[in-house]
Amino acid sequence: MRVIFLKDVPDVANAGEVKEVADGYGRNFLLPRSLAVLASSSELKKLEAQRQAEAQQRSRSEAQVEAVAEGLQGLSLTLKARAGAQGRLYGSVTAADIAEEIQKLTGQEVDKRKIELEEPIRQLGVYEVAIRLSGGVNPRIRVIVEEETAP
Repeated sequence: MRVIFLKDVPDVANAGEVKEVADGYGRNFLLPRSLAVLASSSELKKLEAQRQAEAQQRSRSEAQVEAVAEGLQGLSLTLKARAGAQGRLYGSVTAADIAEEIQKLTGQEVDKRKIELEEPIRQLGVYEVAIRLSGGVNPRIRVIVEEETAP
């Protein structure tokens, strides 16, 4: 019996695969639990259309990620923070602060969890920070931390 798997079945097949299974296994286990459907010509056409739609969606999302990465690559952010005499900050500059500044400058929303900081920035200076986007795209931005002047 040929079936199209709708869900992943451990040690048998992944969702979307077309596979030959034993008649009893298909009829008594896979079909009643909606894990698979019979591989008729209409179901195969649906599967092919679904794969094409997924491929188009994937290419669109990759193009969007590339556009975001291009807009962020080489971006230079200047953040002001209160600091002591040796340039040590009273607080720290975190990924959330950087994400907020990116939002203000570019209008692009970046999740703070995607900003790669080994540890929060606690000194004045210039830092290179990577942003981890999907698809292995990692634009690097420059973060300049300057001392905030008293009003």
